[in-house]
Amino acid sequence: MAGIDLKNVTKIYGNAVVAVDDVSLEIKDGEFMIFLGPSGCGKSTTLRMIGGLESISKGDLLIDGRRMNDVDPAQRDIAIVFQNYALYPHMTVAGNLGFGLKLRGVDRGEIDRRIRAISEMLDIGPLLERKPAQLSGGQRQRVALGRALVREPKAFLLDEPLSNLDAKLRAAMRTELIKLHQKVGTTIIHVTHDQIEAMTMGQRICIMKDGRIVQVGAPLDVYRNPVNTFVAGFLASPPMNLVPGRLDGQIGLDAVTGLAALPIPEALRPGYASHAEKSVTVGLRPEDFHLLPLAGRSAPVSVTAVAIELLGPEVILVAELGGTGGPEIQARMPRDFLARPGETLTLHYDLTQIHLFDPATGNVLVRPRIA
Repeated sequence: MAGIDLKNVTKIYGNAVVAVDDVSLEIKDGEFMIFLGPSGCGKSTTLRMIGGLESISKGDLLIDGRRMNDVDPAQRDIAIVFQNYALYPHMTVAGNLGFGLKLRGVDRGEIDRRIRAISEMLDIGPLLERKPAQLSGGQRQRVALGRALVREPKAFLLDEPLSNLDAKLRAAMRTELIKLHQKVGTTIIHVTHDQIEAMTMGQRICIMKDGRIVQVGAPLDVYRNPVNTFVAGFLASPPMNLVPGRLDGQIGLDAVTGLAALPIPEALRPGYASHAEKSVTVGLRPEDFHLLPLAGRSAPVSVTAVAIELLGPEVILVAELGGTGGPEIQARMPRDFLARPGETLTLHYDLTQIHLFDPATGNVLVRPRIA
């Protein structure tokens, strides 16, 4: 296993295009780290620099404390699984699994032992004599993972390995990767743009934007305490509702957006008081709207239904906050919820979960953390 340390790492293409900008990150030995962000944010480039497939323009990469900037990829003892699987089409599954070991001069008996162990772990034993063209997408993905596992490397780098799978298989493979990490305990860095993968798989999430790290933390901590509107609007589906408003301090302290006024809980007022009478961006999670009041911690708010999305386990209500003409928001409702477009409803918002952001910078307004 390996600890991986990025120190002020930068990648510049053609002396002009900065793909990764001064990234510093410590990945612990045995950790499951997620790189999350939209296309073009630098997450795959960062992964490729760790693997040695991209050169580092500035900064240092350390693996187990050793500087690796100029070390050949084959000498880093890191296995990479790509989005397109990259299996050799003319080889059988067994041939694909053992090819890298054969090149390294590993004894034939040891190669066979590792192939048997990995094929049993990934349930691909019956496929060993097939070629990639005879496999489904999920089977190819298992073989690609097996080819990485059979090397017993210090770390695994996974570059969006589930993106080509259908929704059901993607969910199953998420579980398999979690179980795999629990078994082998090896450092894993997983690149994805999928928020569900990030929330369910990683021990920590590193969120990137425009080549820079925006926030790093445990999934629930990042979810509950986003540092800015980018994180708040990117993590989770549906994401946090971000609506324009202001802090009204004439009587108490209210977050006012359109015709809706949400009283700031007393525990949060000290953190927000200095922003009274200023514009803010109000952050409201969809799951914090309720049909019934919550004792001592919610406020009623009128909404006008625009549409509903029936998802089976839940219903997503799209509505105008504060009534017709108000900013559009999404709210998670129970599975049996129904509303007609144009219907006026009263929802109850959990005030303890309100977030306020500076509309100029997008940064969160710091507040005490409450349950």
